[in-house]
Amino acid sequence: MKKLLAISSTLLFCTLISFGQSKPSGTTTTTSTSSTTTTTVKNDTVTVDSVFLKYYKATGGIALWDSLETYTMKRSYRSGSSADYDAEIFVSMANQAMSKSKIILKRNFIYGVKGTDGWLKIPLGSYDKVTKYQVKDLSQNEQESMRLEMYDLLVPFIDYKDRGLVATLVGTEKMDTTNVYQVELQNKQIKYNLYFGVKTGLLLREKETQGMEATTTDYGKYVKSKFGIMYPSVLTITSSKDKNKVAVTSELMINEKIDPEAFKR
Repeated sequence: MKKLLAISSTLLFCTLISFGQSKPSGTTTTTSTSSTTTTTVKNDTVTVDSVFLKYYKATGGIALWDSLETYTMKRSYRSGSSADYDAEIFVSMANQAMSKSKIILKRNFIYGVKGTDGWLKIPLGSYDKVTKYQVKDLSQNEQESMRLEMYDLLVPFIDYKDRGLVATLVGTEKMDTTNVYQVELQNKQIKYNLYFGVKTGLLLREKETQGMEATTTDYGKYVKSKFGIMYPSVLTITSSKDKNKVAVTSELMINEKIDPEAFKR
């Protein structure tokens, strides 16, 4: 997160250089390398990092994003089935720690990762008594999914280079009636296709592919958190596995105090 100001300065310098070497108005060119694609439209140079930077600026500014250390999120997942649940999530970016309570019929199933450890706490007994938990280890795949999720719940491209992800600007296209930039972000484990509004800079759709399964998330109704960062409070998630649509509502709190017990096994 602390590198965003440096990225901003670099992009400003590149823009000034580009302006001095600009092509005639209306010129459109596309160049590709092994890791990025740059599209130039009407003298405005668009890169992967400029798309990401526009998102950060549109959702509160680089300074706010750079100061993000922890966050808490409350979510409800509704598909009109017995699989509906609520979730309460605590994340410490500095400690690479995450706790996620999946609340089903007033019972909390608590998933956690911290450092190289990962666990699941399964509630025992009835919900109206003091809860005791049986603790099991999470598999390596489950742990890695949670480590990805601590970024994904905000945006998956945070510190993407340091996390071993490669970003490619695919180009511009139409999503319904909206012009969007598509960015592909991937490593050996996962691939994201991200769609940003050309005008707004906001992330409008995300397609996440792991193995043979793809999950598409449509983002709507961005609202401002108390901290000042904007986030999508309404989402629709569709899985390629069962085609079922899940309506998600979300509430985000940033840099508020989190009880250390949340990250204890």
